[in-house]
Amino acid sequence: MAKKPLGSTYTKSEAAVFWASMTGQNILIGVISASLSYYLQFTLLIPAATVGIIMSIARVWDAFNDPLMGVIVDKVNLKGGKCLPWLKWSPIPIAAFTAMCFWNFDFYGTDGKRNALVLLWAVFAYFMYDFFYTVGDIPLWSLPARMTTDKTARDKLMSIARIFCTVGGGVVMFTFQPIAFAIGQRITFATGCTAAQGEKRGFFWAAVLICALGGLLFLLAGYVCKERVDAEPEENHVTFKENFIIMWRNKPYRQMLLSGILGSARNMVMYVAMPLINYYYAEKYPLRGMLYLALIGGGLFLGQFLANGFTPGIMQRIEKKRLYNLANVVFAVPCLLVLGLYMRFPKEMTHPALIALSALLFSIIGMCNGVLACTQTSMMADAIDLEEYETGHRPDGVFISGLTLIGKLQNGLSTIIGGFAYSIVGFSDAMVAEVNEFIAAGGIPRLEDKYQPYMFILFFLAAVPPAIGSLLAIIPTWKYDMTNARHTEVLEALNERRAKQDTQA
Repeated sequence: MAKKPLGSTYTKSEAAVFWASMTGQNILIGVISASLSYYLQFTLLIPAATVGIIMSIARVWDAFNDPLMGVIVDKVNLKGGKCLPWLKWSPIPIAAFTAMCFWNFDFYGTDGKRNALVLLWAVFAYFMYDFFYTVGDIPLWSLPARMTTDKTARDKLMSIARIFCTVGGGVVMFTFQPIAFAIGQRITFATGCTAAQGEKRGFFWAAVLICALGGLLFLLAGYVCKERVDAEPEENHVTFKENFIIMWRNKPYRQMLLSGILGSARNMVMYVAMPLINYYYAEKYPLRGMLYLALIGGGLFLGQFLANGFTPGIMQRIEKKRLYNLANVVFAVPCLLVLGLYMRFPKEMTHPALIALSALLFSIIGMCNGVLACTQTSMMADAIDLEEYETGHRPDGVFISGLTLIGKLQNGLSTIIGGFAYSIVGFSDAMVAEVNEFIAAGGIPRLEDKYQPYMFILFFLAAVPPAIGSLLAIIPTWKYDMTNARHTEVLEALNERRAKQDTQA
């Protein structure tokens, strides 16, 4: 592989395309993380516990799938680089299988055989999505380290990428389900089918539209971006088993991995957002849903968006460990305050004053989420630099797979906890159908005493598991092993070593 100029970095157009691809990727994962479990449970009426079991099995698969793909990225050096060849084709099957997760053969009801077919298809489509998503996700997140050798440029690229990740997620949260409900209502009106049948079809066609956009954006990086940091010589590759040993032996990486796993329940806020809006606030009306998403969810995304912008500058002045731990502690406070508001005003949370206060609390949650995402990504990248400094081996793919695994664990654990919580209060299959019919007849669930346990569980899931997860996350990083000053020393030594190797070549 020919040497590229040391110290060369990405162009503005490459950066823009990388951020666009990040947007597309997060549109696709947003469709799954924000709406698939909702669709399975609240639209198809699959029992909540069954949805939780499906996601439990998927997480066991991820525990092997993600690190395996990370090893492949590190070991396989294809023509065109380590990352780009994967990105030139993987977004296509990712987008296709994301949409197919919402195909349901237009039935799920009382026929056991048909229900089994729908469940099998849901499992197959999700696992295929998950496999191809890993194929594309790890190379995309590994790419910045190979687009530049400059730490500041890399941090800027990845930090701004977090902003575009938020944009991609926001596009899905604010548009996907309202579009699905609107299409479903139009289909119901045009064909005379039931509201439930129209909603099922609406979700599929909304998924097709959104996934086409996300897939096209995701594809761009593979054809425009360039890798400038050379891959290590083939003889320096380590074995599959050794890669896992390296992952655990690297103390800063191990601390961040454990912290991410323990903090997985933080994502419950995002998981419960759509059922909370649809059942408590909006009664599944598309325009009303968009309004409350803008008022409440907008605070969440605005806070995260702002944090993605100012966190890189703060990380230059404050120890990343201190910033990460502080954000985790602060995160718990507004979560619990949201639940406290609901307990005090269980039927009045749509009052303008309470909406404004809720939006403020969710903006603080979003801000903490943004800080955590930026610091976590940067600290993981620092651990990769340390590993190259100490061993001469740079395991970008393997280490980034840990970050990917954490993200999937967050989504999966949220679904598992939610599924069993819904089952405990009875907000599952037949009772969901009853509430849906109640809404279709013009009823408002939050005002009905019979449905108060269901409303409570929505606010509980948005508050208690995330607060517990955020506090658990600081246990491994309380004595984090990598200071900012130490990382600067490591990076300077690495650049000197690379310069000598380039001169000798």
